[in-house]
Amino acid sequence: MMEMIRTQIQLTDDQYSALKEHARDRSVSMAEIIRESVELYLRQSNFQSREEKRRRALEVGGQFGSGLGDLAEQHDRYLDEAYTK
Repeated sequence: MMEMIRTQIQLTDDQYSALKEHARDRSVSMAEIIRESVELYLRQSNFQSREEKRRRALEVGGQFGSGLGDLAEQHDRYLDEAYTK
């Protein structure tokens, strides 16, 4: 089971009432509704954790060729040339 971390939030009266009613109607806790809501928000906002970004960056490494035989040694020079054009 995933570790749960206790946190505290503040809701308006209307938000609290609606959340409590929704949780009661579904026979789940308010915390469960909040966790589901946060998960949905993170998915819809295309949030990517630092680890996911790192994994995706490493995944593309080596898939493209520059055609330059000295790119590893001269990458600073090539970047400088690219940005000063």
